[in-house]
Amino acid sequence: MTTGFPRLPEDVPYLKGHHRLTEHCSAWLVPDGTWGWSNAGLITGSGEALLVDTLFDVPMTREMLDGLRDSTVDSPIRTVVNTHANGDHWFGNELVADAEIVASVATAGEMRTNGPDLIRGLLKHEGPQGRFARHIFAPFDFETITPTPATKTFSGKLELDVGGVVVEVHCLGPAHTAGDSVVLVPGESVLYAGDLLFIGGTPISWAGPVSNWIAACDAMLAMDAEFIVPGHGPVTDENGIRAVRDYLEWVKSEAAERHQRGMSAEDAMRDISLGRFAALDERGRIAQNVLAVYYELDPDMERVDTREVFRRIAELEGFA
Repeated sequence: MTTGFPRLPEDVPYLKGHHRLTEHCSAWLVPDGTWGWSNAGLITGSGEALLVDTLFDVPMTREMLDGLRDSTVDSPIRTVVNTHANGDHWFGNELVADAEIVASVATAGEMRTNGPDLIRGLLKHEGPQGRFARHIFAPFDFETITPTPATKTFSGKLELDVGGVVVEVHCLGPAHTAGDSVVLVPGESVLYAGDLLFIGGTPISWAGPVSNWIAACDAMLAMDAEFIVPGHGPVTDENGIRAVRDYLEWVKSEAAERHQRGMSAEDAMRDISLGRFAALDERGRIAQNVLAVYYELDPDMERVDTREVFRRIAELEGFA
């Protein structure tokens, strides 16, 4: 664990493990931030703590909890907030099942259909989507997970008292998923953004609409946090939010222009030149982002299932 408190977000090294941000707030960072390698957070008060997200499997989550032990031995984890229903943010919940597990109503609903069985099915699939899934998910153990969903739900905003530390949970979805939430500690100027922020990687709008994600970026900027912990990537500041919003505005404009010309979503995703965004990891995610824009423009458009989306991403990533 790092010692002392960083003055600026860029002072927090992007190294695996526990990083103190302020007196009451920490981040657990997991490089390199690509598929499945997600971050979590810890907020400690007097005699209790709140954990923001668990990790993609049980061994990873156990390692994290062991690494946080110095901070939780006197302030045990009484509350867990799952920011959304992607497995890399809640599949480790069974190890904190004694705590109250909080999620938005929409996230709790998605947990029922976004369990490890979905990934196990992808891993067994033949074709490019199966090869791609095995490539990105090979390091994780999905066979020993007992799905442990939320035990308390909320809508809009939830305020919590964590041993004297005021914590606000804001549901800003649908965007990345149906019920994306962020966790703000206003007294410490710390924001845990979940997967509304990918730093160094390409955002992916599984649920959309993209315009709502752009609005969520504006809402996060209005929170005026100094330290922002993304779902993936290094600790950032408001410029990290602006960079994600910039990508979303760009993909919305590019996809909408091709939709107006009558181009199919699959043709559009291949036609768009990534330009200044070509250096981002997971650039094949543009396949789903174009779909999200098309769905917003044409709500009656037939939805493409997850396996087909993975096929398209896989092909763009060279797994054809």
